[in-house]
Amino acid sequence: MIKKKILNSERIRCIKKGFSFFPHRFLTDGFWSSLNPDELLLYFFLVLAGDRNGLSFYRYDKICTLLQIQLDQYIQARDGLIRKDLIAFDGTTYQALSLPANSMKLSKSAHTTRKTRQPEMLGNILNKALAGVTNE
Repeated sequence: MIKKKILNSERIRCIKKGFSFFPHRFLTDGFWSSLNPDELLLYFFLVLAGDRNGLSFYRYDKICTLLQIQLDQYIQARDGLIRKDLIAFDGTTYQALSLPANSMKLSKSAHTTRKTRQPEMLGNILNKALAGVTNE
């Protein structure tokens, strides 16, 4: 067992007014690897923007501006997240849903292909997201 040690005791995260989280299952049960870059970016944003029930109310144009994606990318990502049962959307309100009971494990060949691209994808996604935050 790994012995955990706090590295900076003055900067320990704690739950305050707003808080979002990703269950560990999101990574271990294949949800992460089942999403394309735009779906991952949109899902990450909706989880961060959501309240304690996962609800958020951002307009599509604001989401596209913040995430620096085109409208068609947003629509495809949103529809993909709905198909994968990760979000609900009623035209104005988004809800980041609890993870489905069934995992989204990929076949070994699909996982290998995606795995080789994953570090680059993650870097690109985070750079894209952070660039939008720092440019405002």
